[in-house]
Amino acid sequence: MKTFGGNILFLDRSDINTDEIIPAKYLTEISRQALKPYLLEDLKLEGFDPASDLAGKQVIVTRDNFGCGSSREHAPWALEVNGINLVIASGFARIFRQNMFNCGMLAVELAPEQIEAIFSKFSPGPARAEADPRTGQLVISGNGKSLEFSFRLGEFDLALVQAGGWVEYADSRY
Repeated sequence: MKTFGGNILFLDRSDINTDEIIPAKYLTEISRQALKPYLLEDLKLEGFDPASDLAGKQVIVTRDNFGCGSSREHAPWALEVNGINLVIASGFARIFRQNMFNCGMLAVELAPEQIEAIFSKFSPGPARAEADPRTGQLVISGNGKSLEFSFRLGEFDLALVQAGGWVEYADSRY
């Protein structure tokens, strides 16, 4: 099983939709790699520049309802091809969350007050996150501080993440 964690990109906003994650005009691309340069290019967030802010980040910490909007696998694909395999939020759009697990990625949902604690102690960074889906432990660290949180995945979602995604899960069982 791959590891989940790395340097954090803080996106301090709720309701970041799939069109902001990967604009619809790129949905005709036939490979995940082709999506790479367009991740978050339409995200409107004061002080955010995807050209410079995404470099070296493997984790996103954000607010509520991440991945709302159109149901498309392209959004997790664009994250994954950019090296992001962990998103931490106080809530996810249901289909986006499931697409994360289907791609073998980790979507960790924490209470809004826990997300607020992460933002207030660690944003704008630098900070790191490490998550273990088997134990349900998440550690955020930076600036000589550390916070630990527990999270829970459903049995099937954990199986998908451990297998590396839906295709790998199905290949190992059918």
